[in-house]
Amino acid sequence: MTTTKPFGPSSTAAEVIAGVDLTGRRAIVTGGNSGIGLETARALASAGAEVTLAIRNVEVGRQVADDLIADTGNKAVLVAALDLSDRKSIAAFVANWAGPLHILVDNAGVMATPETRTAEGWELQFATNHLGHFAVTTGLYDAFTAAGDARVVVVSSRGHLQGEVLFDDVNFEHHPYDRWAAYSQSKTANVLFAVEAARRWATAGITVNALAPGRIRTNLMRHIGDETTANAPTSFGAVDPSISWKTTEQGAATSVLLAASPLVQGITGTYFEDCQPAALAVPGGFDGVAAYAIDPANAARLWELSESLLS
Repeated sequence: MTTTKPFGPSSTAAEVIAGVDLTGRRAIVTGGNSGIGLETARALASAGAEVTLAIRNVEVGRQVADDLIADTGNKAVLVAALDLSDRKSIAAFVANWAGPLHILVDNAGVMATPETRTAEGWELQFATNHLGHFAVTTGLYDAFTAAGDARVVVVSSRGHLQGEVLFDDVNFEHHPYDRWAAYSQSKTANVLFAVEAARRWATAGITVNALAPGRIRTNLMRHIGDETTANAPTSFGAVDPSISWKTTEQGAATSVLLAASPLVQGITGTYFEDCQPAALAVPGGFDGVAAYAIDPANAARLWELSESLLS
């Protein structure tokens, strides 16, 4: 399998983007105002790309954009409203996009939320982390084809190792709600989406890959209090102090690699971690990709389910 040496677990986004020229290329980073999304946006802007921060709070986004412009010297840092749990917001975002799109980083997400449902009755983590990104990404298909060599990057998590998609009950209408099971399901869905999109779009000049950024302390963890931290699965790094944590700059490195590096040109339908293609996970392990998350039948089934829910 292709490797991407010299990059690895401790590499930073700045190291990965060094020497890459993205002048003339257009990128969107969902959730690009904080955490690894911000560092991803910073790296892409530093390489000359036009970067749109797709976020819920536009006022906050404008301040972040101003900071990125000052930091990178790139004036083409833009802000657009996007709430991934709101279908009207998604439709408006897609409708307002004009012209080609070379890079989409599906980065935004929620984690371990209390039981919450959208206006449609969908479980919030599945709706935000998967369905919202599914709608945005498929809605921008024509923009990708206009670019000719577009890249879609889907941020998943090692948390996908804790659970499959509950195809018979994705919204926890019959199962007791468990915030970690719901998060794991949504992150498995992220990987499956990349697998199926890569298959469907193989001849359209679009590559689609998924990744685990590693364990990073960011605003994503805002719903984790002392009780949920104590009860979190070990793969989330919450109950094992020996598990290493990354900085946000390190956490963004794999996203930036997949979005911009020539080292992964043409690679599609693959799950990465630590800037490398991941091995198949072993039972009980905390790394690698679960077999159920790259299963073609599961990927096709999830695509069909997602289209049905969004129809």
